[in-house]
Amino acid sequence: MSQWKIVYTVQAERDLHDIYEYIALSLLNPEIAKKQTQRIMNAASKLDEMPFRFSLYNKEPWHSKGLRVLPVDNYLVFYLTVEPMKIVVIVRIMYSGRNTETQLR
Repeated sequence: MSQWKIVYTVQAERDLHDIYEYIALSLLNPEIAKKQTQRIMNAASKLDEMPFRFSLYNKEPWHSKGLRVLPVDNYLVFYLTVEPMKIVVIVRIMYSGRNTETQLR
C-alpha cells in the first residue's frame, strides 16, 4: 500500500497554534496544550495510509468538494484528498463546539 503525503494549509497551522495558545495561556496548562496538539498531529499523520476511512462532511458545498472530517478528542480535523498526487491536505482544525459552517467559509 503506497503512502500519502500529509500537508497543512497555513490556516490549519494557525488553527493548531491557536489551540496550543488557548490551552497554554488562557487555561494556564502548557503541558496539556502540548499533549493535545501532539494528539491532533499524530492522528492526522495516520491519514497517510487510509485517508478515505473517515466520512465526508455532511454539509454542502463541502460534501461535494470531498471535504472529510477526522474527530480527535474535542477537535475536528478537516481535510481534502488529492488522488492523482496522493496528497492529504489538512484544511482546518477546530474545536467541535464551534460553528463549523461559519469557520469553514
